[in-house]
Amino acid sequence: MRKRLLIGIAVVLIGGLSVAVFFLSRSGLLKGVPGIKAAREMTAGQSPGHSGNDDTKKAEPPVTATKDAGPLVQGNQAEEAPVVEIPSDKQQLIGLKTVAAALKPLSKIIRTVGRIEYDERRISTINTKFEGWIERLYVDYTGRFVKKGEPLAEIYSPELYATQKEFINLLKWKLNSELRTPDSELGKMLSKDADAIVEAARQRLKLWDISDSQIKKIEEAREPIRTLTIYSPVDGFVIEKMVLQGMRVMPGEKLFNIADLSTLWVIADIYEYEMPLVRLGQKAKISLSHLQGREFTANIDYIYPSLSGATRTAKVRFQIPNAGGQLKPEMFTDVEIRVDLGKRLAVPEDAIIDTGSRQIVYLDKGDGFFEPREVMTGLRAEGMREILRGLKAGDKVASSATFLIDSEAQLKGVKPLGGNKHLRRGLGNRG
Repeated sequence: MRKRLLIGIAVVLIGGLSVAVFFLSRSGLLKGVPGIKAAREMTAGQSPGHSGNDDTKKAEPPVTATKDAGPLVQGNQAEEAPVVEIPSDKQQLIGLKTVAAALKPLSKIIRTVGRIEYDERRISTINTKFEGWIERLYVDYTGRFVKKGEPLAEIYSPELYATQKEFINLLKWKLNSELRTPDSELGKMLSKDADAIVEAARQRLKLWDISDSQIKKIEEAREPIRTLTIYSPVDGFVIEKMVLQGMRVMPGEKLFNIADLSTLWVIADIYEYEMPLVRLGQKAKISLSHLQGREFTANIDYIYPSLSGATRTAKVRFQIPNAGGQLKPEMFTDVEIRVDLGKRLAVPEDAIIDTGSRQIVYLDKGDGFFEPREVMTGLRAEGMREILRGLKAGDKVASSATFLIDSEAQLKGVKPLGGNKHLRRGLGNRG
């Protein structure tokens, strides 16, 4: 019983001493006691042999490990690029291939659809400059071919008839004046005035599009022509007929539209992103599905200045001959424009993974290691993609099975370096 009492007293004393030491050390009163200091160092996991070291010494920099199976490096050293490992046996299994980025001549073919349209410079409009009625219609349907000088219609105009009568009366007055006083000064003055008045009446008829031959006929016959015949000024097809026989026409009213189809236009639509590649004078191949084996070669004749808001395309124009008359307006054509881009640093399109916000390639580092690297891309051409920044000539990248490599990298948390130091270099790779 007595033994148990002694043990209890000893436990209480030890506990009280421990609590006292704890509070005294926290208050700093035991800071200079060597035994206490050594005990604190032992508690902190330090060796007693290092008790002379200052406990305020700075911590060593952390040790970090890269993902490329290389040696451990200190945190203040340069950051190494992360890599993903694809063993050689797995490379063969997934069909992985690599290709070197290289400067090579690129050319792009712009393929689009065109429509055949009338050459607007070869369309003529037939109208009159006086009021009248159609008494006879020679061209009575749309689509008819007419030759230059062929009659189109006859028009009766009371106003034109009165002007002809006035012209005839002036001719008679001039003739009478010359007969009455042929040699006198008065006769010469009257004759000169009569000539001027007759010429003014003749010019008035000409301004109403009456031809010289018709005026001569009126002058010789001394009788007005009841109806005036309208003639075609060009060879071509009547593409619009606005009049009927017996119809009243007013000054400036359109009667016919006649188009010369010996040459036609092809209007093609070019997408907005392809417009920087298009220039005046570029050659194009134009073909039609129903004319197999026949191609037309034409140059870009005009680039229209506006863009379609609905289709985001601009129009370019070509001019092609239509010697055989096989081409018709509103036909569709296939148009190919080859654009020479010069030498540019490029890799196959399959080598690039487009995430939507950036483009990534997997650079072959050797020994089965691949580094994900962000690149800046440019033009697409014939299955190739231009590299503006991020690679240099000779760099090998995975050109197939890139999605499988990317999936492996995502599973292992391997991503391109933050900020991408390769893009910051500003490598200009244009040829």
